[in-house]
Amino acid sequence: MVRATQGSRKGSWRKDEIIDAAAECFMERGYQATTIDHVAARLNATKGRIYHHYATKTDLFFEVHRVGMEHLFEAIAPAETMQGTAHQRLNAMMVAHAKAMLDYHTYENVVAQGVQLHRFEQMSPEQRATLRELITLRDDFEQKFKTVLQQAMDEGSIDQMDVSITTKTLLGGLQWSIFWYRRQPNETPEHREMLARKMVEPFVKGL
Repeated sequence: MVRATQGSRKGSWRKDEIIDAAAECFMERGYQATTIDHVAARLNATKGRIYHHYATKTDLFFEVHRVGMEHLFEAIAPAETMQGTAHQRLNAMMVAHAKAMLDYHTYENVVAQGVQLHRFEQMSPEQRATLRELITLRDDFEQKFKTVLQQAMDEGSIDQMDVSITTKTLLGGLQWSIFWYRRQPNETPEHREMLARKMVEPFVKGL
């Protein structure tokens, strides 16, 4: 699913604004403590504005989760098809993933919360089915890294190792930034690019 860009039509940018505000609220308060009132207050709007697009808080949470995954897929797409060895593609995909975790910090925090909801929360059958679809997106994303890691092993640029465990360790290490990263005043995309490369460097050297 591709988000409509702001300004494409009036209803779309209002919906995007709701999603952005909800991502901030869910990151700050967590799923359980966040209410539609909190999101409305963040927007300085009425709850009706939100309910016009989303029937429940859970539906809104799922939308934030979905958009967060879209950002990750879009971020690594250029690196997947770049010229060079599989090892170089893996490095580029890891840097792109790390930077996306920083660029879309609020959204990726919600994605991580979604995994916990899938494991522990009581939901309706319909909600659980939707969440399973979102978890499948995460599995598909992970598979992209498993594929290129196996290719790097096959070409001999990386030693043979357990592909599944290695991939989970690599992605888990980069995703840990949701806990320690905080955007700084006057921070630029170039700053986040540099930080992303520093995050990836120890993993690349380890491989």
